[in-house]
Amino acid sequence: MTNTTLALKNANVIDVETGHITLKNILIKNGLITSLENTQVQEENLDNDVVAIDLSGKWVIPGLIDMHVHIKEGFAPLFTASGVTTVRNTGGNVHELKDLIHASMEAPIPRVISADRIIDGPPGLWGETSPWSMNAESSQEAKEEVRRQVEAGADFIKVYGWLPKEVMEAVVKEASTYNKEVSCDLIYSKDVTAIDAAKMGIKWNEHASGFLQDMYPNWTMHADATVWDFIDWEQPDLEKIEQVCKVLIENKVIICPTMVLLDQAKLLENYWYPLNNVTRKIEDNEGLVNQWKYFLSQPASLEKLGRQSLMNKAIAKVYFDLGGEIVAGTDTPAGIFTMPGMALHRELELFVEIGMTEIDALRTATINAAKALKRSDLGVIKEGAVADIVILDGNPLENIQHTQKIHRVIKGGAAYTQEEIFATILDQETIMKNIEIFMEAFQTTRK
Repeated sequence: MTNTTLALKNANVIDVETGHITLKNILIKNGLITSLENTQVQEENLDNDVVAIDLSGKWVIPGLIDMHVHIKEGFAPLFTASGVTTVRNTGGNVHELKDLIHASMEAPIPRVISADRIIDGPPGLWGETSPWSMNAESSQEAKEEVRRQVEAGADFIKVYGWLPKEVMEAVVKEASTYNKEVSCDLIYSKDVTAIDAAKMGIKWNEHASGFLQDMYPNWTMHADATVWDFIDWEQPDLEKIEQVCKVLIENKVIICPTMVLLDQAKLLENYWYPLNNVTRKIEDNEGLVNQWKYFLSQPASLEKLGRQSLMNKAIAKVYFDLGGEIVAGTDTPAGIFTMPGMALHRELELFVEIGMTEIDALRTATINAAKALKRSDLGVIKEGAVADIVILDGNPLENIQHTQKIHRVIKGGAAYTQEEIFATILDQETIMKNIEIFMEAFQTTRK
């Protein structure tokens, strides 16, 4: 489909770098944007093999990038139908995701930049070593796992908070020899704080985690009620937050706060749930919906996470205000109703709710996310960029919720309606067969 040449006529193109909107015509060839012109496109001037699409009254933004997901092939197309054309998979298994990772550029699924299984410390937050997590008993074992992941094709390395400090340092050092960055989730950490991770060279901080351990040294997720009650969760201490932020900024740490994850946990029964084509289609995925409903039926397990929501938002805003690098992510499908693709639109809403402008919110999921990934060909609409484009029925700079008014999505130069993308979702029998094949292969190669 990338052989098709597209001419997008009369589009209100949002330049995410400048924040300006200009009426342009976009020519797309072989999956790339080849020109942007201010002149009127005349049908008679187009070659016969060019497909012209009139976008009068539409707004055009770059394909969105969700910087923190845990994707599976069964719901991958839902991201694309939501305008999310690239995802950063922060823990999974690159062999399980090989069909997604190596898909053609125009495939109606998001481009996947992925870690392999998370490296944690024993006994492991997610249990024993599995295809998706590995508990390192020593620095040597952790370094061997890094080497295995690099050979398997991991784009970066992900560590969890139960990993002892000296083992985490060994992971960072080993990863650096292969020019691989390290990402950390320190929500449950007892030993490593956000500042510790920054100083040892960890590039990515997921969930704005480890801040609380720096701000309140007696606090952990397992601390008793008196420690929890000592913290004013409703009025975050901005001075303490700023002190931690400044250290992370000095160490050039990128924060992906995943505000929607904690916000949904705080809202519980009042969780955010827009009604649109994507959310209606998500209802067909009984596995996801039942997972979310089960967690919702266990509110005690979500209470501690939800209590941190305002703190999480305050960290995101202070980090941004101080000039720190911040990107949009969701942790889809963790928590409750963190819906593939749609959750990123809620994250953009939350960025605006905490005081960012619409264009700054949009940048967290486009140009800034692409820069963080060192992908200058993504997250922008310019000549030479990959033709990942979202066509909207409303102006998101007037109201950020208009990012949800999706008219059409162009992925790698191929134009799709949402219904066309939905038609590519795998049936349950195929999904289960693929999982069975993957698990058999894992058991065969397991050391």
